Amino acid sequence: MSESKTISPGTQTIDGSKKMLIAMVGIGVVCALLIVFTYEGTFGRIEMLKAEALEQAVFKVLPGITKTGIFELTPDGKFIPSDGKDRTKTLVYAGYDDQNTLKGIAIEASGQGYADILKILYGYDPASQSIVGFYVLESKETPGLGDKIEKDENFLANFNGLSVALSEDFKTVINKVIPVKFATKENPWEVEGITGATISTRAIGNIMGESTARMIPLIYQQQESFAFAPNAPTK
Repeated sequence: MSESKTISPGTQTIDGSKKMLIAMVGIGVVCALLIVFTYEGTFGRIEMLKAEALEQAVFKVLPGITKTGIFELTPDGKFIPSDGKDRTKTLVYAGYDDQNTLKGIAIEASGQGYADILKILYGYDPASQSIVGFYVLESKETPGLGDKIEKDENFLANFNGLSVALSEDFKTVINKVIPVKFATKENPWEVEGITGATISTRAIGNIMGESTARMIPLIYQQQESFAFAPNAPTK
């Protein structure tokens, strides 16, 4: 006489749960692998596009240049020619005219904005000791409000002659760049804000203040380091 086995409903539920768990884990692994492969496959192109955008921005913040060279700041405070590939280093971009005369230096800077980290590029003219251009490289500020830092003409005018004049020994910026409220700008080292975008514009002023205080004295004292060299990396 044959024996029959009875499978309890509880056992069926456990088996079903195991199958579902295995399926979910499998799907998760596949999705993770797809994300990794997609990232690796697009990383090179993304970096190339960023490099191209940065190159175009250098020409925007340094009026009148026709060629550029990349330099890196060494740990001992010196500027040397660089290929620009190592983005962990502090890089600056020298701009020259057709006669290979240095016209200015483009400097990257970043800091916390309203929504996320803001990354900017600004142009410095050692001859006039002033900022001559400004460009937002990366921003996630609120559309219609915070993103005015990229297109408001009055705000952008702050950076056409923003003073970063140095002390007599060229070691410090006399008047640190600071943000001020809309319609209250009185001095050439102040960044006037935009009504409705106070946090974002204040962030830009603070970023500029910190960056120029550190970088401008170093650059001004080492202008000879940026002399155009035919064999130096150029764009």
